[in-house]
Amino acid sequence: MKVLGSAVLAIEAIIVLLAIPVAATNGSVANPGLAIGIGAGLALLLLLAIGTLRRPWGVGVGWALQVAVLALGLLVSLMFIVGAIFAILWFFAIRNGRRVDQLRAERAAEPDEPTG
Repeated sequence: MKVLGSAVLAIEAIIVLLAIPVAATNGSVANPGLAIGIGAGLALLLLLAIGTLRRPWGVGVGWALQVAVLALGLLVSLMFIVGAIFAILWFFAIRNGRRVDQLRAERAAEPDEPTG
């Protein structure tokens, strides 16, 4: 879960950080300064959330940020699409990530066998 969840949050932060200034400068938002500030803050929170995935409440933080990205669609309508895509990716990262982490732990616990 940590690996896949971290990847989703990191890529999402990059997309938000790149998309919001573009939307703010092309005239698609009424208040560009507000959109840039909220977008930059949200991107920072997404990056900080990566560190919380070790904790039991980290997944909840991730879900809250998915809702926040969807809500950003109220300022920049295309963020509804971006938010929906990343919410789906987050769901699958959490669902399948536990299995991936377990397999990685099992492989790490196996003794190395010499190749002949």
